[in-house]
Amino acid sequence: MSAKNLFATPTGIIGVGAFIGVFAALLQHWGNPGNMGICVACMERDIAGALGLHRAEVVQYMRPEIIGFVLGSLGAAYLFKEFRSRAGSAPIVRFVLGAFAMIGALVFLGCPWRALLRLAGGDGNALFGLAGLAVGVWVGTLFLKSGYNLGRSQKTHTAVGWLLPLIMLGFLALLLIFPQVAGQAQSGGVLFYSSKGPGSMRAPILASLLVGLAVGFLAQRSRFCTMGAIRDLILFRQTHLFLGIASLVVFAFVANLVLGQFKAGFEGQPVAHTMSLWNFAGMVLAGLAFALAGGCPGRQLFLAGEGDGDAAVFVLGMIVGAGLAHNFGLASSPAGVGPHGVAAVVIGLLSCLFIGFTMRQKA
Repeated sequence: MSAKNLFATPTGIIGVGAFIGVFAALLQHWGNPGNMGICVACMERDIAGALGLHRAEVVQYMRPEIIGFVLGSLGAAYLFKEFRSRAGSAPIVRFVLGAFAMIGALVFLGCPWRALLRLAGGDGNALFGLAGLAVGVWVGTLFLKSGYNLGRSQKTHTAVGWLLPLIMLGFLALLLIFPQVAGQAQSGGVLFYSSKGPGSMRAPILASLLVGLAVGFLAQRSRFCTMGAIRDLILFRQTHLFLGIASLVVFAFVANLVLGQFKAGFEGQPVAHTMSLWNFAGMVLAGLAFALAGGCPGRQLFLAGEGDGDAAVFVLGMIVGAGLAHNFGLASSPAGVGPHGVAAVVIGLLSCLFIGFTMRQKA
């Protein structure tokens, strides 16, 4: 078996899931928030805060893991000659889907990866989120079966595929040039930093970046995707990708037990609330948006790293959506759903259904 396709085997995808699960638990042990060693939605939300797109002081930090995801995928794509710059498949739709995916995820308080990690940490509320994710993806598969299609991406200038990796390199430069200064919320007048709350809980920068680079590399090789795992299971009865997410949960669970981080229950879980209906509904919205866009938030970062400009637009939509969620009271907190979170979920579901029904190709 060559190195080029090793990670595409069942053993390979199980190994990738195990790596993500173990190192997510370790990142939590090293300083990241509880049950949030890795969460694409939460970390992009923190990046939006670091850039000043929202002013929620407890969730502002330029998370190196996200930067690593994109750059690790970029490195893998170039090493194995899979970097292909392409774009043009309904970018404005992808941007809107990214924004609503983020809003749904922040009502639940986590992306699909964090839902799995919350479960592996003992948070029973994650069960409602995972059920909602499955329902949202299932509805998306119904649209796929009925001809839903965002159109074909076209080969384009290499620079298009490099733009998001370059943006991430810029974010890394800002993090290194303008580190947090004690007593200052805005370092050097550029980046915002949390001094309390989840945004202030961080693993060391080098550890976060190295884990992010490794995950980006491995996920690009294996095509790891939570949404794709559920979609393939529903549409084709294929379990290949599902083996990866099952492995993530099992190995994160074992790592949490070893590290003393497992706490079973519903009440008092870190960065979580117990409003079960909206844990479910928030992830229905997120899952539907992921299915219509063709990948979970992690997969979108990895696709962007290998040159997919449309995935990059989805990522930017999520970051902007995080700003909107906190500026307009849509995001949840441990106290419960934000004051306008319920309305946002309803509007998001209606918008995604509109996109699904109107972007079907006629036979």
